[in-house]
Amino acid sequence: MGQLQAGIIPVTAFQQNCTILFDSDDKHGVLIDPGGDNDQVLNAIQSNGIVVEAIWITHGHIDHAGGAMDMKDALGVDIIGPHAADRFLLDSLEAKALQYGIADKVRNCTPDRWLNDGDTVSFGSHAFEVLHCPGHAPGHVVYFNRVAKFAHVGDVLFNGSVGRTDLPGGDHAALINSIKTKLLPLGDDIGFICGHGPGGRFGEERRTNPFLQP
Repeated sequence: MGQLQAGIIPVTAFQQNCTILFDSDDKHGVLIDPGGDNDQVLNAIQSNGIVVEAIWITHGHIDHAGGAMDMKDALGVDIIGPHAADRFLLDSLEAKALQYGIADKVRNCTPDRWLNDGDTVSFGSHAFEVLHCPGHAPGHVVYFNRVAKFAHVGDVLFNGSVGRTDLPGGDHAALINSIKTKLLPLGDDIGFICGHGPGGRFGEERRTNPFLQP
């Protein structure tokens, strides 16, 4: 098998990093957080010859899961994740879409498999540990590949910032605890992709992120 590679497609007005993780050799992979703009995402998948085996969700907010059910139908694959604590968010996506005036583009999401802390998900030889990291959303999960020293952290941690906690189910203390006890101990050399904006490395965030200082 080849190396783990990633492609990022910013989608919707929220500019959410819809991510394709795939093997460099056989081009099999997964789609993470299809929040919308599905035609654009499908074009990227098809034009690069990617075979998507599953959809992985980090958490239940509309910009990360709003397009998941339509993408499931288009690709014929299962939706995996997040933790079941985000069921109430996924069950209310259509109501949230009404508020944004995009009701015709969003469906409530029903995952085929909920995830728990310590679970493992994979495609090909690429195995990812599941870390339940509540705070931004109660059911938020992070996908960590130990071999590649890589994590997809969704909206838990950003380059120079952290996820907002003023949304339903948010808890700032829980978020900081998730980062400090689940993510940073993985090592300073772990690279990450986040839900919005550029990624980075855990070590740089540990040293310079103002939200993580004593």
